[in-house]
Amino acid sequence: MKWIALSAVLFLCGIISNAQNAGNGGLHLVQRIPLTGVEGRIDHCAIDLAGERLFVAALGNNSVEVIDLRKGARVHSITGLGNPQGVGYAPESGRLIVANDTDGLCNIYDGKTLALTGSVALKDDADNVRYDGATKLAFVGFGKGGICAIDLASAKRARSFALQGHPEAFVLERNGPRIFVNVPGAHHVAVIDRERGKVITTWTTGSATENFPIALDQAQHRLFVGCRSPAELVVLNSDSGAVVTTVPIPGDADDVFLDEKKHRLFVTCGVGSVAVIDQVNADTYQSKASIATAPGARTGLFVPELKSLFVAVPKRGSQSAEIRRYSVD
Repeated sequence: MKWIALSAVLFLCGIISNAQNAGNGGLHLVQRIPLTGVEGRIDHCAIDLAGERLFVAALGNNSVEVIDLRKGARVHSITGLGNPQGVGYAPESGRLIVANDTDGLCNIYDGKTLALTGSVALKDDADNVRYDGATKLAFVGFGKGGICAIDLASAKRARSFALQGHPEAFVLERNGPRIFVNVPGAHHVAVIDRERGKVITTWTTGSATENFPIALDQAQHRLFVGCRSPAELVVLNSDSGAVVTTVPIPGDADDVFLDEKKHRLFVTCGVGSVAVIDQVNADTYQSKASIATAPGARTGLFVPELKSLFVAVPKRGSQSAEIRRYSVD
């Protein structure tokens, strides 16, 4: 009888645990890292995996905050910047690139000393940064319509691609030449062929507009586009550009990440939540949970190697600036 009772208790605990995991979408808040004194909006993040450091573009504070994840603390601030929006890290060379809105200045730093080693002026609104380990180039969206490839060793432009409007998030194809770019002002996703050096096609996102974040599932040939009007995740076929399906999400989405192992999507939204969406198969997606964060917390970074989702929380009223770290089941 005792064994039966114990089994019943364990079974019940398993049900409760599964229910809790369903409610939190597999995310568990495990750490809060204060950003004391950081004011204003926080933009995008980058990771130094070997050094376990997180770089945070504190746009409204004109700084990049350097966080030691082993210590769980900020250890340095790069100050005197001009509204930094994007950051990228090149692990092979240990170079950090910071893209500033002001004058489109892209600063390159030694990753160890954080000393400035060079800069490239893109004239206006340098924004998202993506690093390509295969070519050792950093790609930066900028201005009223362009993406520039920068050689970090020489701190010089390698090439540029023209667009019909300011690029927001973009994603590089790992095993191919394409770049998928959100161009919300032109109401489309532009597809750049890096080998041909130009836009080869553009795709719409159906009736949804204000397309800001983007992610790619290369194995399933799916592109995930976060739209703000209406607030939904639009799934496109990355071969044809056809709309596969849409999933409602909270408002003000600014980052979307794919957990390829779990077949799960995380969308960080400025209304104060993270949408968790399960990829049942290439064509079917189910909303799993909406995790409350904080107003304005619309950016972050998913790091699969650390099984962690980082969410940037800005200072608003009595709400202090911080980085929240969630473990991913």
